[in-house]
Amino acid sequence: MCLNCGEKMRLVGWNRCTDHFPLYIISLRFVMKTNRPAAWLWVAPVLLIFGSPSLVYAHTGVGETSGLWNGLAHPLSGLDHLCAMIGVGLWAAQRGGRALWLVPLVFVVVMAVGGALGMMAISIPFVEPGIVASVLILGIMIAAAVRLPLLLSIFMVGTFALFHGHAHGAEMPLTASGLTYGIGFIIATAALHFCGIGIGLLARQSGSTWTWRYAGAAMVLCGIYLALPI
Repeated sequence: MCLNCGEKMRLVGWNRCTDHFPLYIISLRFVMKTNRPAAWLWVAPVLLIFGSPSLVYAHTGVGETSGLWNGLAHPLSGLDHLCAMIGVGLWAAQRGGRALWLVPLVFVVVMAVGGALGMMAISIPFVEPGIVASVLILGIMIAAAVRLPLLLSIFMVGTFALFHGHAHGAEMPLTASGLTYGIGFIIATAALHFCGIGIGLLARQSGSTWTWRYAGAAMVLCGIYLALPI
């Protein structure tokens, strides 16, 4: 049932009320009657991000962008970056193997590249939706304990890192203080990765599977908050 016009929507053949698609995706009747609920773990975040009529500014915590100490503090002040960085560490620990160190390393390196592009005013499309998607998708993958092939994992995390790096790099001045800010930002990002890895390794050793689920669910809620229209 379309929540706006009340028109009935068939659940077979992907028919929908095209005039009110953003409202359609949150139709309780559709979600309850679909026979493929697992597919919505992947479809729902995409529809939420790109189907909403407006999107809140996902990149948060903007403040002073010069100096080492501001760079160290900045990642701790933004919900988007805080969730994504800890999430990368959690997911790397959950996956294990070479991903334990390779996934966070790729994120830091690509984030630095994205930051350089942002400082040079080289635009990248879908930066804000990409930041929201990083929080939502990482949360879902952690909660569902999804194991992707290593190369695909690296590509996905690298894409998220490009968005995060560009958003922050666009704020940084092309000065020495901007460079030291970037160094502090990278150090703080790596520290958040280590926090996520530490939590993940403790959860694995203790066999606390609920830790992954609650952490992933909390990230999904944060991602939904970032995606909600103003």
